[in-house]
Amino acid sequence: MWQRTVLVVLFDGVQSLDVTGPVEVFAGAEKHTPGTYRIRTASLDGGPVRTSSGLALVPDTALADAPAPHTLLVPGGEGTRRGDPRLVEWVRGHGPRAPRLVSVCTGAILLAEAGLLDGRRATTHWAYCAKLARDHPAVRVDADPIFVRDGHVVTSAGVTAGIDLALALVEEDLGRDAALAVARHLVVFLRRPGNQAQFSAQLTAQTAHRDPLRDVQQWITEHPAGDLGVEALAARAALSPRHFARAFQAETGTTPGRYVDRVRLEHARRLLEDTADGIAGISRASGYGTPEAMRRAFLRTLGTSPAEYRRRFRPAPATP
Repeated sequence: MWQRTVLVVLFDGVQSLDVTGPVEVFAGAEKHTPGTYRIRTASLDGGPVRTSSGLALVPDTALADAPAPHTLLVPGGEGTRRGDPRLVEWVRGHGPRAPRLVSVCTGAILLAEAGLLDGRRATTHWAYCAKLARDHPAVRVDADPIFVRDGHVVTSAGVTAGIDLALALVEEDLGRDAALAVARHLVVFLRRPGNQAQFSAQLTAQTAHRDPLRDVQQWITEHPAGDLGVEALAARAALSPRHFARAFQAETGTTPGRYVDRVRLEHARRLLEDTADGIAGISRASGYGTPEAMRRAFLRTLGTSPAEYRRRFRPAPATP
């Protein structure tokens, strides 16, 4: 079997989990199927680097002496905001040669500074999507997914999303069984699909300032199958529907309808992940009413059907 070299770029201020998360996935895949991955780390001068948390990492070699990789992985961290010109230049020269160019978190900023994301769809940590879009208008930034693939370039959201991305690449290289074996070993069960949102509904929206609106937010979360129309929610807040809708959007940053849509989708996702309930029952419990309505919501937001989502995300039963 063809061995794939994975080269991880190291620099001062790198986020340690951006490095160790994917490395553990590829190392686990190598143990599962020996001879598949050769993992190497490299810094500009070959010397140790200090991560953003203060942890020291010792690379295998200098970038100038690193082997030509199949997968070139550029992690993120505080060091990407300083943008060492030598590092950007090395990435600019070597990134296009790699059959697979990968960034984790704000590693996408380095790829963008090297001009390797121009004209491509990409993502990064949610807190830096606006900066990436502002500083590099030629990049089509998508702030929602946990990872995005555009040709041979794959970018991911923050920190632990690098594990999901690495598991997806292992599945691509070695098949689903190998990826599942690694996921179970790391106790992450099964990778999240790339088009899963970075945030839950509660994290995406702000928490309302006023008690009546906060109570409505909590009610929505606890009763996704209830009557969640504006009139019913406004009555719970003792406000007129018009006043309620304006106040809710002003304090949470989203409309009541969009908030309800996200809560219902999140509730359905959890049931698909954690239970063996049928699709029809889950659609009713999540407030969709019919399987077709839930299917349309999944396709519109996640780009996949509920059945496919369950297949990809629900942990497989452990073998005896």
